[in-house]
Amino acid sequence: MVDEQKDLGTTEVGLQPNVAALLCYLLGFVSGIIFIVLEKNNKFVRFHAMQSTVVFGGLFVFSIVLPFVPVLGWILIPIVGVLNIVLWVILMVKAYKGECFKLPLAGDIAEKNI
Repeated sequence: MVDEQKDLGTTEVGLQPNVAALLCYLLGFVSGIIFIVLEKNNKFVRFHAMQSTVVFGGLFVFSIVLPFVPVLGWILIPIVGVLNIVLWVILMVKAYKGECFKLPLAGDIAEKNI
């Protein structure tokens, strides 16, 4: 549950900020883009939307390129798949708890672009 002490503000989409942040990750980069477009003011939700777009958009592109890399690419495909699922769950849980959990690199990009 969200810490009652934290005030995450309000959202334009009419959801609790922690729920909106969780939904930013639900459909990967697609839901991230949707929330970037819909949510203009809440920096907590915008951060999670941008991080979702960067992380899962990057993993999507990476997973498209990997099959074209002989041997090493084929070995990495299942590893990237597991990484995708693990990150998806962790980021949704952290967002729901009201944490601004920042991944290396992707979190920095998200922070600069919110």
